[in-house]
Amino acid sequence: MGNKNRSPFYDNALLLMGITLCLWVITIVDQNTPEWNLTINYGIKPKIATGILGIFTAPFIHINYPHLIGNTIPFMVLGGMVLFSGRRKFIFTSILSALISGIGIWIFAREGTIHTGSSTLIFSYLGFIIIQAWITRSCLSATLAIISGALYGTLLLTLLVNQEGISWHGHLFGLIGGLVSGFLILSSPSQKKRKAVIKID
Repeated sequence: MGNKNRSPFYDNALLLMGITLCLWVITIVDQNTPEWNLTINYGIKPKIATGILGIFTAPFIHINYPHLIGNTIPFMVLGGMVLFSGRRKFIFTSILSALISGIGIWIFAREGTIHTGSSTLIFSYLGFIIIQAWITRSCLSATLAIISGALYGTLLLTLLVNQEGISWHGHLFGLIGGLVSGFLILSSPSQKKRKAVIKID
């Protein structure tokens, strides 16, 4: 009976914290078992066949604690905003954006580099929030976009400046993945029908 009355906010918070916990557990294990070398074995290695696996695993791997710490709060804040829009939207955006960014990195990034980290997802969530505000034109989506822009809009500057050690390919294709995911979700017939029903009521 308690489960039926449980708030979706509670379930969404559990999902987000569960994913974040997984990121930390993986990093802790990696840092304490250097012989596993997860970054080299499971990061995206562009233009190399053995690097294709990293398309699916790289978002969960961070090279060290500062890397993970820098991604944790933006991941939770922006991921939480997408979750606030709907759990299915969050899951769809996360999966599709991870694929788009991973494939983009593998094809276009420089050979001999290794790419890891959840920043691809962070940028995808930012992209989703932006396109959601553009398509829906609702006060809620606009508010989320303004807040996310105020907090993390400066992240977009990494797309303009090529900094050593930062995967601007991951950021760019993550953003594109979020924009594409948002467009596919919010332009779907079911979403348009839902908006029409809401307006009629």
